[in-house]
Amino acid sequence: MLKLGKAKHISRCLELAMLLEVSAGKPGNVTFAVAFEKTKVEHFLASAVAASGWFEEAARRGILVQNKKLSVSDVGMGNIIKECIADINLWQKGGNTLLGTVILLVPIAIAAGMTPIEKNFGFDLVRLRENLRLAVESTTAEDAVHLYEAIEVAKPRGLGEAPDLDVAHPDSKARILQEKVSLLEVFKIAASYDNICFEWVRNYPITFDLAYPYLKDQLEQGDLNAAVVHTFLKVLSEHPDTFIARKAGVEKARAVSSEAKMVLELGGLGNLEGRKRILEFDRNLRESGNLLNPGTTADLTGAALALCTLVGYRP
Repeated sequence: MLKLGKAKHISRCLELAMLLEVSAGKPGNVTFAVAFEKTKVEHFLASAVAASGWFEEAARRGILVQNKKLSVSDVGMGNIIKECIADINLWQKGGNTLLGTVILLVPIAIAAGMTPIEKNFGFDLVRLRENLRLAVESTTAEDAVHLYEAIEVAKPRGLGEAPDLDVAHPDSKARILQEKVSLLEVFKIAASYDNICFEWVRNYPITFDLAYPYLKDQLEQGDLNAAVVHTFLKVLSEHPDTFIARKAGVEKARAVSSEAKMVLELGGLGNLEGRKRILEFDRNLRESGNLLNPGTTADLTGAALALCTLVGYRP
């Protein structure tokens, strides 16, 4: 029997996924051993705790949709993201920590709420993904405006400039409401140069089709840290990090991906040569501060971990 209720169960799964993701020693990212100038691992831990309540609220609204007590277009996904980011800012002083992760996980929480829970307290990912598409496709112009406000709260670095409806342009929010541009339509503008937006627009192909099955296989080998790090490297090797691309250029992002592929080919954390190469890779990524931080890849790894915890994985 699920004693705490479905919405709480979903939020715990997603909180656990975020904690497991930040706990792994991913090259170029904040870890327990290495921090950025203003952002440390404790800021990510506090952020995960702050976000969990909003994942529970997102799941609760998904349950209302499942029970036909709320229209999926009235879920208020954008406002949940905005309030979640505002709460995260109240709980830590390390700046933007989880904006990309929250944008990926709030729709997953809603979709999980819309999806029947199985006898083993897990979820059928095929049905969850169908509901994920429905939730994202049902977003509104109000959701888009709230997402812009969330970005204003988070103040992420390396955002870049959009070709239309740029978040920094003073007229963008008014135009979105006037022209009734949904949040999904806004993300279509950026999908070619931002992998978070790409996931939304294509129904999470990196998360479901690449990262999750690879992570699942890696977890079966028993080493959690290695499984998360190798999945991070796998995603990075096949999808150049768009956070790096916006800050340092596409060619640099591709070079980082080539190095990630080489590390995996050497065996990653599975042998001495691979471990030495990972340490060298990590040093290279940190030479320019956090300019080469593969932050978007970390967000995608967190989303894959969320799928694992939702289907029943426990460390």
